[in-house]
Amino acid sequence: MERLRLWEGVPPHFDPEKHIDANVNAVPGITPYIVPVQKDENGNVKKTGAVIVCPGGSYVDRCESYEGNDVCEFFNSHGISAFMLNYRVFPYDYHAIRADVNRAVRWVRYNSEKYNIDPAKISLMGFSAGGHLATMGATNFDYGLCDGDEIDRVSCRPNTAILCYAVISMTREITHEHSRYVLIGRFEEEYKESLVKQLSGELAVKEDTPPMFLWHTAADGCVKVENSLGMATALSKAKIPFEMHVFPDGEHGLGMAQDTPGTCQWPPLMINWLKRLEY
Repeated sequence: MERLRLWEGVPPHFDPEKHIDANVNAVPGITPYIVPVQKDENGNVKKTGAVIVCPGGSYVDRCESYEGNDVCEFFNSHGISAFMLNYRVFPYDYHAIRADVNRAVRWVRYNSEKYNIDPAKISLMGFSAGGHLATMGATNFDYGLCDGDEIDRVSCRPNTAILCYAVISMTREITHEHSRYVLIGRFEEEYKESLVKQLSGELAVKEDTPPMFLWHTAADGCVKVENSLGMATALSKAKIPFEMHVFPDGEHGLGMAQDTPGTCQWPPLMINWLKRLEY
């Protein structure tokens, strides 16, 4: 699959001194997994939904195999196009990382006609730290910028979000400490506190936050289930539609969870949710 650049020129917050490892800290890009053109019973071309997939990796790497490629191919098998996001990681901080996910949503929406995608059916999905990235994209968005290129003028609000054993909170009690350190740990304490509120999903939910699908396991010893529970509570209070599943078994980083009884039901549950939303 061909990886395409999110920006034609130099991306925002680019720092050549931070490109220590070309594999880990590559220029931000996106890899399309596009389904063949589909037609309805009258022979008219049907636009598909699309999911932007953010693999996890503690914001130091990206688990592109079982939390990226496999997931995109799974969506394709259900008639949904997918895009794997190659976002920047450590030593970059939240400025660059958030810019990448916002740009990815704009990029897919801007190119929706090219890929036969419904621009109103774009979902943002993430696993672990990638789940935090998806959370940032679903709570820190705009409806288009006044400056920048043509893509920047497009809304970066996803229509839905899918959070898989996600790091959601930056609060010390339940966060994943390494993810927190990469994003905000190197800032001054006074500034850091404001960032905790801004970058903790459960504290950043607002009236136009998109509907969400969340799943976690109670046995997750790396990213506490309280991350998803807190997000569900916040969504409920804001009257944002959501579906959530907490499975008893399975450690962190399960991916598709094919070998974990019970938890292996999350992919069909998620597909059913998307199909009800006409993806």
